[in-house]
Amino acid sequence: MNITYYDKVIRGTEHEDGLVIIQFLKGMVGQTFSFLNYYKEIPVSYDARLISVENDMAEFEIHEYQAKVITIEKKALIRAHEKSPVPDDLVGEVFYVNTARRKVILTRFHYAKIRSDLRRFVRVCLDDRRADVDIYLENDIIPASVRDISLGGVALRVTDPAGIEPGMEVNLILKLVTPDDASPHEIGVACTVTRLLGGAPDCTCILEFHPDRHSQQALAYYINQRQVEIIRELKELAS
Repeated sequence: MNITYYDKVIRGTEHEDGLVIIQFLKGMVGQTFSFLNYYKEIPVSYDARLISVENDMAEFEIHEYQAKVITIEKKALIRAHEKSPVPDDLVGEVFYVNTARRKVILTRFHYAKIRSDLRRFVRVCLDDRRADVDIYLENDIIPASVRDISLGGVALRVTDPAGIEPGMEVNLILKLVTPDDASPHEIGVACTVTRLLGGAPDCTCILEFHPDRHSQQALAYYINQRQVEIIRELKELAS
């Protein structure tokens, strides 16, 4: 699981927090919790029922799709329960998961603050689907490719970020392909560079979109199509 989905919270020591969480869970057997994972940036969130707690391990009955993603991520986020004595969310690491039986045993719990719930837009990962981008600066055009995208912005993979700085206003030409397209569909959109992560030759450039109506509609269509593909992939994952 990508650590950017949440911030780790330590209230006492990690060991003390783990003991407190297990003690809380022991009193919650039979209760329902809200699980959260991500599959290619799409949130997967279903209710889970706490079946038992033994030593430092808790067994939950979970949704089939949740089990599939937990198998990949090896962790699960659990939103703060209304009966919890603290407002923090939880993270548990996987000890055992069985997709067919829809069961998971989590251990090594700690507190967390889920950051990804604050996202305003659905984000999709392009995975192995290539989408090239031209970044138009004042006196240069820099090639890039899309890592993930939402209606609010995009994360680009840039080999050489020279000339790109946070706060800079740029224009993008996104060359996006859907299953219905024989060739890339070009979408022009104005952006602000918000962050640069890492450096050459594998820099990630985060940009915020300032779309007009036409580009917003085109982006929405593409993101919706990609979301449908990802959900289909999730359903077809081998048990």
